[in-house]
Amino acid sequence: MLLQVTILVAVILAMVGFSVVLAKVTLTPSPASEDLVTSNLHPGRSLRQYAEDYTFLAACKQGGGNLVLGMPFGVLLPVLVPRRLRMIRMVLLTVLVIVVVELVQGALVAGRAFDIDDVILNTAGALFGYLVLGRRLSHRYHVLAAEPWRETVPVPARRSKPDGPRTGKPTGKATGKPTGKPTGKPTGKPTGKPTGRPTGKRTGRAATSWTRVRQDVRARLTRGRDRKS
Repeated sequence: MLLQVTILVAVILAMVGFSVVLAKVTLTPSPASEDLVTSNLHPGRSLRQYAEDYTFLAACKQGGGNLVLGMPFGVLLPVLVPRRLRMIRMVLLTVLVIVVVELVQGALVAGRAFDIDDVILNTAGALFGYLVLGRRLSHRYHVLAAEPWRETVPVPARRSKPDGPRTGKPTGKATGKPTGKPTGKPTGKPTGKPTGRPTGKRTGRAATSWTRVRQDVRARLTRGRDRKS
């Protein structure tokens, strides 16, 4: 809000100062030129006169002075007019003010005359000033006027995510799934293998069965020999 008021006051003061300068430049009598100047209602005639009859510096001074004189309209008026169609409003107000000034010159001021080319040059200077600076300045001002809370209410900063794991203990129930799997796995296969037959004697029932089998085999072999003999 403070910035908006500051811009508005500065623009009004600049507009008042520019009006004083404009009145001094355009409404000051020039008795020495009273017999030389004539009204011009044909666009381009004065511009051709600048190019043909004036020196280069004099032509630049005359034409450039009219351009510079119109630039403040393009910088200051867009701030004071409504945001919608502000360029068109600025052009219309510039043309209106310059036409009134030219009419006053031709009717009341000695040594001055109405010149349509001055209106064209002043309007062109206003457009140039609007495109260079007036558009940005007026846009900034109207944005502040429409949304003043942007200057008074700070925008909350976003919280940054933690870069590492949390070191504290959980304060509630677990809300997620297990994040890991058991990492312990067998690191190899058993390397011990049986290298041969058992070297010791069998004991218990296994030994008794084996003895009976041997005895049966010997008995059959003995019977077979007896039959052959």
